[in-house]
Amino acid sequence: MSMKKQINDAMKEAMRAKDKPRLGAIRLIQAEIKRIEVDERIEIDDTRVLAILDKMVKQRRDSINQYEAAGRQELADVEVQEINVIQDFLPAALSDAEIAAMVEAAVTSSGATSMADMGKVMGILKPQIQGRADGGAVSGLVKAALNS
Repeated sequence: MSMKKQINDAMKEAMRAKDKPRLGAIRLIQAEIKRIEVDERIEIDDTRVLAILDKMVKQRRDSINQYEAAGRQELADVEVQEINVIQDFLPAALSDAEIAAMVEAAVTSSGATSMADMGKVMGILKPQIQGRADGGAVSGLVKAALNS
């Protein structure tokens, strides 16, 4: 089943259950998908949906940091709820050991030897980690691997 269909089915379930916070978050996901489809005049695939969901989680994490810094915990709590709903549609997160193994394999397969080759390594890793790991954390691991 496509991700768009899963999201649509989840919206119907939330409507039946009268779960307003979940329904609101799912509608935000659908609105973002629809916005991109209309703007770019394309039908997006599951890979692009994953990228959209990943971006939405990142945006909400940034918002949480800003709200907490401003002392607005009630708004940060709303963002946390939205992240939880979005993560329901993302694949299972990778463990630290799995990420380390992927980084090592990507460095080896790309033949990277210095920081100048970081783009090659990240190019290999990005499709593998999309929606399953934080890109910033993976980037840090790649830097550490290339500096050693």
